[in-house]
Amino acid sequence: MKVAVTGASGFIGRHVLTVLVRQEVEIVAVTRDAERLKGLSKSIQIVKMDIAHPAPDCFKQMGCPDVLIHLAWDGLPNYKSLHHFESELPRQYQFLKTLIEAGLPSLLVTGTCFEYGMQSGALSEELVPCPSNPYGYAKNSLRQQLEFLKSVKPFNLTWVRLFYMYGEGQPGTSLYPKLKEAVLRGDKVFNMSGGDQLRDYLPVTEIARQIVRLAMKVVNAGIVNVCSGKPISVRRLVDQWLKDNGWGIKLNFGYYPYPDYEPMAFWGYRHRLDTILKQL
Repeated sequence: MKVAVTGASGFIGRHVLTVLVRQEVEIVAVTRDAERLKGLSKSIQIVKMDIAHPAPDCFKQMGCPDVLIHLAWDGLPNYKSLHHFESELPRQYQFLKTLIEAGLPSLLVTGTCFEYGMQSGALSEELVPCPSNPYGYAKNSLRQQLEFLKSVKPFNLTWVRLFYMYGEGQPGTSLYPKLKEAVLRGDKVFNMSGGDQLRDYLPVTEIARQIVRLAMKVVNAGIVNVCSGKPISVRRLVDQWLKDNGWGIKLNFGYYPYPDYEPMAFWGYRHRLDTILKQL
């Protein structure tokens, strides 16, 4: 089996490659910046490609993979930017359509919990999407476009809705690397929101492992939440990070307001994921 990964040099992509190296598969890492993939396993074939301007034979350039794990998406973490649907959405669809029409049989795309919008509580795949920011809207629209394409040009589609994550290599705008950087700088205080919001977090290593399992072992799974299924307050999560790493810093709760683009309490319902994994 040959597995291609777009966004391979990104936060999730590098962890997905690490998992794939342990499988008996051919790996094609697709990236705009090949320099960022230096030092990886020599078994990984690196293909330099900008999906915003792909060649007509991009499927062939990727070695005609059996499965594509599509992680690439520009413009994060600015979830409110109109860029997501004005320019990113059309180029994403055109790229994936080109691959499918050229013969790509199976596709796994990462979506987002923001497709659910401001709905609270345990969020299951059966809920009607109601995105409330441009990023969630664009991701859900891409899924719908692919479903329409699938009706006229059959292919296997798995749409993985990701929730929150943390781990090595995470962009510095996220909570975990901000906290780590503050500790390493020797800061005495770390400013936060109130910390009472409930979220669903997984280590990125676990998310990468589930993405690879779904891509390689499951055909046409549809929408699948990849999540812990266990709500945790941000306050408790940060306390746990401090304890696990032996970090000492005072937390200044309430310094920042709560984000206005997400509800106070939401987490993933993972019954579908657990059911699929039990069958593997």
